[in-house]
Amino acid sequence: MILAALKAQGTTTFEEPYLSRNHTELMLKARGANISVHSTKITVNGPSGLKPMNMVIPGDISSAAFFLVAAAICPGSKVEILNTGINPTRDGVIEILEKMGAKINVKGKREVSGELSGSITAESSRLKPFVISGNIIPRLIDEIPALALAATQAEGVSTISGAEELRVKESDRIKTIASELNKMGAKIEEKKDGLIIHGKTFLKGAQVESYGDHRIAMTLAIAGLIAEGETLIKDVECVDTSFPGFLELLQSITLSR
Repeated sequence: MILAALKAQGTTTFEEPYLSRNHTELMLKARGANISVHSTKITVNGPSGLKPMNMVIPGDISSAAFFLVAAAICPGSKVEILNTGINPTRDGVIEILEKMGAKINVKGKREVSGELSGSITAESSRLKPFVISGNIIPRLIDEIPALALAATQAEGVSTISGAEELRVKESDRIKTIASELNKMGAKIEEKKDGLIIHGKTFLKGAQVESYGDHRIAMTLAIAGLIAEGETLIKDVECVDTSFPGFLELLQSITLSR
């Protein structure tokens, strides 16, 4: 609707119930669009043209999250992910990992084509449980599968509430996170709008399913790193939806440990 408003005569205003990711607004502003943002209100004055520009796109923090969690839960591990997007509407995973006591650091912050970017380092940590609810949900909705896995390795009970959107993703992620990680020995309870995760649990290899959901497949692959025995994941081709080469990259960095 924001893109359509660029061609509309006059002023178009959108108001969100809460602040959501703002990549479109930043990109259009960098290209000279007549767009302004005040809290949860977006205003476009049209018609508005765009100027051409060379854009550098930072790495996706949702993809980086799997490797951040892997480093945090695998003993003796450390990973640095370069030039990653740390947009304030998307950095909830960093905030939660920090609250869990993960050794995580962001350095080299800079603005690239209107987006904030930096390099993130994470390493093996003793984790505490978390509570996820409220306004932080839009900032980490795609990272909840990976964070749920991290919670299985935290000492205590973690809870996720207000995340009913997970029910209508590529799979019902509340259901699939619980069912598949429980097959590996996790203790996760479903709620209507989230999860209750009991930690710390010992994970064991199992035959699990992605249900065609790329983020579930990647979460299970990371779980397999700490599980005893072999883990077989059905339908991993879906990973290419968001992260072509994920499995090859995962194998290359685990072999280097």
